[in-house]
Amino acid sequence: MKNLLLLLLLAPFSIWGQEVYQAHQAVVMDFDGPNTYEKASENPFLAYRLQVRFSLDGQEFNVPGFYAADGNAAETGAEAGNVWRVIFTPPQAGTWQYAVSFRRGYRLALEDDPYLGDPIRPHDGKRGVITVREADEAAEGFAKSGRLQYQGNAYLHTADGKALLKFGANSPENFLAYADIDGTYAYDPEKSFIKTWEPHIKDWQEGDPLWMKDKGKGIIGALNYLAAQGMNVVYALTLNIEGDARDVWPFISHKKGDRTRYDVSKLAQWDIIFSHAEALGIIMHLITQEKENELILDDGNTAFERKLYYRELVARFAHHNNIIWNMGEENGQAPFWRQGQNDQQRFAMIRYLKDHDPYRNPLVIHTMSEAHERDRIISPLLGFDRLDGLSLQVSWVHNIHQTVLDWNERSRKANRPWLMMMDEIGPWYAGTKPDDIDPEHDSLRQFVLWGTMMAGGGGVEWYFGWHRPPNDLNAEDWRSREKVWQQTRIARDIFQTLPYTEMVAEDALLADEAGYVFHQPGSVWLVYLFPGKSARLDLREASGTFQATWINPRTGERTAGQQVEGGGWRALGSPPAASERDWVILLKKAE
Repeated sequence: MKNLLLLLLLAPFSIWGQEVYQAHQAVVMDFDGPNTYEKASENPFLAYRLQVRFSLDGQEFNVPGFYAADGNAAETGAEAGNVWRVIFTPPQAGTWQYAVSFRRGYRLALEDDPYLGDPIRPHDGKRGVITVREADEAAEGFAKSGRLQYQGNAYLHTADGKALLKFGANSPENFLAYADIDGTYAYDPEKSFIKTWEPHIKDWQEGDPLWMKDKGKGIIGALNYLAAQGMNVVYALTLNIEGDARDVWPFISHKKGDRTRYDVSKLAQWDIIFSHAEALGIIMHLITQEKENELILDDGNTAFERKLYYRELVARFAHHNNIIWNMGEENGQAPFWRQGQNDQQRFAMIRYLKDHDPYRNPLVIHTMSEAHERDRIISPLLGFDRLDGLSLQVSWVHNIHQTVLDWNERSRKANRPWLMMMDEIGPWYAGTKPDDIDPEHDSLRQFVLWGTMMAGGGGVEWYFGWHRPPNDLNAEDWRSREKVWQQTRIARDIFQTLPYTEMVAEDALLADEAGYVFHQPGSVWLVYLFPGKSARLDLREASGTFQATWINPRTGERTAGQQVEGGGWRALGSPPAASERDWVILLKKAE
């Protein structure tokens, strides 16, 4: 397996810091603590607080720990044990110092004051060092490029400074409702969407991870398939109690009384899945709540249930370099669902999660589908320094281009340009139809894929809708949309050859509203031409000679076009084949 976890076992009197680790790869520290179990009368998730502070050259990471049962729960299914764990992913090479705080007290896990509680000896107060070197050439995925980052524009970046476009699967939202994961079941007798991911078992490869000897092949194979298609993101709910499918949660059960008790083996198995995605270069887009359950923790407030929930997510998964936190689907009150969070509850939960994630992983919020509802809920968040971007939902594909343009502009004017991701397309019942129903995907290609990217969007996730199986809840074969992945990869490959982070949308440069224009002024123009339209481009501000290349957005095939001179409006010629189809034109300085 492409295993990112390097285990450091810490016995009470062991000598720490003797091994050398790699930047961007996880260091796991285990502590022998009190022997307890998930259902103990003294709740181990609330009563104990383990934190390890790592520091180097002015950088500090205050990393929360978690109860790990026997330390091998993914394999044993253990509910009991005496192992507490901290996982730290160092962002750079060097000699990192650490200091341990391990204490016990009433609901102490939720307290930030380091002096509260009783120390657990001999660990509390222990100090030491770990030695970290640069990642070697064998490093894979995000272990090589480093952590996802927000860098003040619409595009994700990685720690090596490179921009990253996000393309992949928005469905099934209950990706983690997998039969091979401990404690996973559907509690609603009228709904059963538990998956085997059987169609993707054949995509599992020798050496890939498993747990409990032979479990995990289907979901691991599904990730392999998606990566092979050139996709790099999976949308996954971590809590859908009272939601659409009602089959994913981190607790020992779906019942109200169990929402401060966490299923250690289930979460350890989630971690294996996330680790494999990380090695493949796939982002885990983790949606922390659903429209219907915004109020089940603390009535929507950020009190002890919600704080513990975020702490557990951060402690167990924030170390991964491939995490995006999403504060919840369709967040906020709406005429069709009045039981939503209000402005102050949104600010509070965003602030808490961002401030308690030592790595400050990118954090976004999913929007309503209609403009009037979206604007009312999202506008107060403009300029908020803890929110990094939007996970857009748009009900009608023809509105996507303008929606991305508008929110890019609004966030820039608020002095905090947001990550801008097109993550759910409407109408809700249609979404992305299977290839056998919509083999060309013309509307999706024109209005969703190219509409987003030519507006300066940072990527597209494909939502499957409800009416065409496999749909948003029962899908477990991503081959059903293989032609969508292929067309998406073509667009990705085109953009990756361009300085897209320096380009701007300016559709008015193309005459007769014939399509979209995305350009680096005076240097590079990318033109998306609507079916049956002709390309006449405003080059009045440009000087020199420019070479046109025609690109078929359905196949990726390129054909050399004519050369044109700057200094005026210029016709770019005719496409190499049927003009009633859409075309892409790349115009660059002639060599």
